[in-house]
Amino acid sequence: MRNKITIQDIANEVGMSKYAVSRALSGKSGVSPETRQYIVQSAEQLGYFKGKPLTKFYSPIVEIPSETWTGTILVLFPNIPYQDTESLYWGPLFNGISTRLSQKGVNILTLTEPPNDSIFSLLNPDAIKGIITLGSIATSILLDIQSLNIPIIMVDHLDSNLQCDTIFSDNMIAIQQIMKQLISDGYRKYQFIGKIHDAQSFNERWLAYRTALEDHNIELNQNPILISPTLEHIQDAILEAVQQDGIPEVFVCANDTTAMFAIEALNSMGIQVPRDCILTGFDYTYPELPLYATANVNKEIIGSRAVDQLFWRIINPNQPYERKLLSAELILNRQYSKPLQNT
Repeated sequence: MRNKITIQDIANEVGMSKYAVSRALSGKSGVSPETRQYIVQSAEQLGYFKGKPLTKFYSPIVEIPSETWTGTILVLFPNIPYQDTESLYWGPLFNGISTRLSQKGVNILTLTEPPNDSIFSLLNPDAIKGIITLGSIATSILLDIQSLNIPIIMVDHLDSNLQCDTIFSDNMIAIQQIMKQLISDGYRKYQFIGKIHDAQSFNERWLAYRTALEDHNIELNQNPILISPTLEHIQDAILEAVQQDGIPEVFVCANDTTAMFAIEALNSMGIQVPRDCILTGFDYTYPELPLYATANVNKEIIGSRAVDQLFWRIINPNQPYERKLLSAELILNRQYSKPLQNT
């Protein structure tokens, strides 16, 4: 009986490494389309695919064609205040999406998630080529989309009930950069502010903050009331936290909007920034704020990359799902540092 054909057998036949053969058979990048076809044909001649579905091993990656597309792309906003086209964060991101779709000649339809009805009681799914969601969308709606096999890209959100491509800013690295700068400048007393379960990005920034403290042997003395308030209740949360624990050297805020609300709350209490404490933010939506540091997220590029990923997914439906991270630029304003007393 003939022995089972192995990856090494194919590599010997084509005169290439096992690594190249493995990537070609799994449809991964790293080999040219011509080389991939040659490897697959050689494997087929050797009998490697006998009893196996060929598409399991050979799902070629197709690049996005340059010609104009047709159809309609739905951009779905959550039913959450502040998350719409007027938002200083989501507005530019949406502009990146709409500009890229316009370049491709594709129609765009925007919708806020319905609070009760199925999304497709409002739409004809046959007319929708793909969907881009912005922020946290209800699981029930995501499952509706999944059941119809409509390609979907989620921006700034994950849902364990649905596997799809996602686009994020690189929250972990950006916060680690901010924390590294703070710690190297001698700051040791911190509090994080932001409703960490409101968004995946907030949670990742919180995790990166905690990790940075742990890596530098700085005790986490987090007041839990500061990681649960809505924007409208930040003032009450900060007042209670300061009464309980005093004023930290640094408030690390989930984003610039949180920092803006926090500064207003501190000012109302007679606590001045940066005289009494310093703050950091994220997203760079309020450049005028006296923040020691923030992270400049290129929102338009995130939107444009979401469109490109959606087109790529449409023509590569069987490829593994991807999570793309776009780096954010550290914005450091040392003029807003707080003079540290010698201990």
